[in-house]
Amino acid sequence: MSNTTSSSSSGGIGFFGALTIVFIILKLTDVIGWSWWWVLSPLWIPWLVFFLILIVGLLVYGLARLVVKVF
Repeated sequence: MSNTTSSSSSGGIGFFGALTIVFIILKLTDVIGWSWWWVLSPLWIPWLVFFLILIVGLLVYGLARLVVKVF
């Protein structure tokens, strides 16, 4: 009997990590003249989108509960 296990794990830096590294290299080599906020934007924009969706979802949920409670 052979006891074979196969495990796969997704590792690596991902798309946004790679994009951040590319932007940093371009900034440090003076290819782009963006501010550091925009160079590092692939790190914070996904979080911003997540929190905006979360806030909108919570608002919709709260309004739906309020409407149901009124009727």
